[in-house]
Amino acid sequence: MTEKFTDNRNKVWLASAGILTVGLMVGGYLLGDGLLRARMADRSVTVRGLAERDVTADLATWTIAYSAQSSSLQDAQADIDNDTSAITTFFKELGFEADALKPTGANVNQYNNNGIPRYTIRQRLSLRTNDIEKAQAAVARQFDLVRRGVVLEDGSGMSYTFTKLDEIKPEMVAEATKDARKSAEQFAKDSETDVGGIKSATQGYFSVSSRDGDGGGYGVSDTPYKKVRVVTTVNFYLD
Repeated sequence: MTEKFTDNRNKVWLASAGILTVGLMVGGYLLGDGLLRARMADRSVTVRGLAERDVTADLATWTIAYSAQSSSLQDAQADIDNDTSAITTFFKELGFEADALKPTGANVNQYNNNGIPRYTIRQRLSLRTNDIEKAQAAVARQFDLVRRGVVLEDGSGMSYTFTKLDEIKPEMVAEATKDARKSAEQFAKDSETDVGGIKSATQGYFSVSSRDGDGGGYGVSDTPYKKVRVVTTVNFYLD
């Protein structure tokens, strides 16, 4: 009786051990397969994509700074008024509306020169227009102001701005991402793998600069021809 009980117990023990062994084998396989999938899922490549686009500015701003000096405040003011009238006439002749030109600042300085009072009046006018061609024509003729007795001071210059960046951002981001995928595909080809989906992506900073460099001569601080540039960083899965 005792031998039979012992024999049954041994059989139960062997069966349990067998089940445990199979469980360990299956568990080990699943664990190994899971680690393999994890390593495969972690395979990725980080690349950068570039998108550039040439655009034309749609806003022109010309700051015109000028001054007058005299030992009489009234005379200095009269000179400033004459210059202001000459500037206003200049832009009117070019076809600009009256409200395109606005005063943006003025100041008066007084000092003594060998006991004689001297007054300096400085004034600034600003032209804002969306007519880029007309703005360029005005800059090209700026020496007409000098011929009319207006002396332009440092700080006078035309600035061109591209204000429609938000309208082209989505397309440019898509272009940069496409360019990044091309680089990833080349990497995958060299490493005998395939490019999967996007793991993560970072949009770079949009920069707007003069297409051909700044400047163009006296009184020209900028050009209307711009280059918009963005670089995106994309991390792709590798299959």
